[in-house]
Amino acid sequence: MNELLARGLLRKMETQLDTPVSYRLPVGNTLVPMNELIGEKLELRHSGVIRCTHCDRRTNKSFGQGFCYPCFTRLARCDSCIFSPQKCHYHKGTCREPEWGEQNCMIEHIVYLANSSGIKVGITRGSQVPFRWMDQGAIQALPVFRVNSRLYSGLVEVVFAQYVSDQTNWRTMLKGAVQGLDLAAERDRLMDLCRKQIEELQQQHGVQAIQAMQDGEVVEIHYPVLQYPLKVSSFNLDKQPHISGRLLGIKGQYLIFDVGVINMRKYGGYDVELFRAAGGASP
Repeated sequence: MNELLARGLLRKMETQLDTPVSYRLPVGNTLVPMNELIGEKLELRHSGVIRCTHCDRRTNKSFGQGFCYPCFTRLARCDSCIFSPQKCHYHKGTCREPEWGEQNCMIEHIVYLANSSGIKVGITRGSQVPFRWMDQGAIQALPVFRVNSRLYSGLVEVVFAQYVSDQTNWRTMLKGAVQGLDLAAERDRLMDLCRKQIEELQQQHGVQAIQAMQDGEVVEIHYPVLQYPLKVSSFNLDKQPHISGRLLGIKGQYLIFDVGVINMRKYGGYDVELFRAAGGASP
């Protein structure tokens, strides 16, 4: 008989920077320690019920990784400037939720280089270091700038993005063939290429608002993976509400099964049951 591990609404996995990264999956009121389940055969069953992670309203479709449509169109955290921070419009007085913006956008942010599917530039709130890097499946990360707001981080990111990607190729990231990089050398190269534009931003917004982190150190990140997939195919709980397979590893917010992968962050608010299959442990 299968063992019920947890039942309830999904949230994205919680991480801790250990060697390897430690994962816990929130399901309802249970935090399931996922690392110890690697090698086990698991079953994930979606009941068909989806609830908004903000207002708890039942919804037929999830928007923006966990919201009902009214919340998606109303909340500042779902606005387009979250995905394009250089478009922040707080200073224009048009923020959807000014108080939320003050608490989450008008605070210290970090501009960083990471190696997830190759080198990329990214931004995150200072409080989200190193969690953002683990969520992206980065194997290396290096903070490059400390800035005073999300807007400034976006402006710096746009400058760097002329020369390196600002996106992660999730399929490449999950194949596990990403080679290590000299991120410090890449930082120096980009700083030379972008020096004039960065100085112009500092002149416009203030040197204290955009500060280079000369003392930044590369963080190496290792993930609990027994075997990476040769071909990456992803599950969709809306189309396939019952998933069964052996858990081979975890990277980013993805569970890697022998039959496919699933992005747990995508299904926030989905009502599920998680089982350990009888006799499912690896020999």
